[in-house]
Amino acid sequence: MNKTDKIFVAGHKGLVGSALVRELTNKGYTNILTVDKLIVDLKNQYSVKSWFKQNKPDYVFLAAAKVGGIQANNVYPAEFIHDNLSIQNNVIQACHDTKVKKLMFLGSVCIYPKYAPVPVKEEYLLTGELEPTNKPYAISKISGIIQCQAYNRQYQDNFISVMPCNLYGVNDNFHPTNSHVLPALIRRFHEAKINNFKEVVCWGDGSARREFLNAYDIADACVFLMENYNSPEIINIGYGEDYTIKEIVEIIKDVVDYKGDIIWDITKPNGTPKRLLDSTKLFNLGWKPKVELRQGLQEAYTWFRENVK
Repeated sequence: MNKTDKIFVAGHKGLVGSALVRELTNKGYTNILTVDKLIVDLKNQYSVKSWFKQNKPDYVFLAAAKVGGIQANNVYPAEFIHDNLSIQNNVIQACHDTKVKKLMFLGSVCIYPKYAPVPVKEEYLLTGELEPTNKPYAISKISGIIQCQAYNRQYQDNFISVMPCNLYGVNDNFHPTNSHVLPALIRRFHEAKINNFKEVVCWGDGSARREFLNAYDIADACVFLMENYNSPEIINIGYGEDYTIKEIVEIIKDVVDYKGDIIWDITKPNGTPKRLLDSTKLFNLGWKPKVELRQGLQEAYTWFRENVK
């Protein structure tokens, strides 16, 4: 990418999209395009076609998506599959129609089978059953991957797909029920602290293992891959180390400085038992993460206190 190329970040207000805008700006890219969903609804095919025809971006980061944690996926499965399929179909087709030089589609770790061998290699895609709690979302993301590969095979479009692990950081969604595990826990412990609650209830038994990558790192990796990776084959973006949810909870409790007890509700689901990506492919290209988990959680908590009412 040249510094003056038109670079469209779809989903620029979200966790990943906002991090991408910061990263591109810091790296000296001067022609970053964004559009508010109130002006262009990416689920609306006509609006997307019109915007692309008028603006003609050179490069596109497709970070726009409907996302959420276990509870949101359970409660809104129809929206998760419909909205994500609509966004992907419209943006990918518009990229093809306007001859975008390169598109990056952001998938998710949940595309892999629930019981895939760990660490999870890219080749394990479509080799087993998905985690039931987020199956509609996972299938929408798998569809986006296959669509990008199909356009590459039929039209030689340079559409690449990256698979991040669980993400967190500045500008995350801290909704009390619909957010992912880390922001949900940060909010829960913070509210328990300011309300002097004697205990915090956490889902499951804490044994599930998860890998987390900070927003700064995912943005850095995405820009690195946009500049250095041109294969239609998917590529993982991970931290390279996982933690039990119990370990995560203890770190967050310490970061928030909460003094009460932790209660585990074993009637609630754990989700996939272990989720750690094999990021060898990416690391061999020369990229490595920089933000340590405790440091990243401290920054996320500081941002939460300053920005979330």
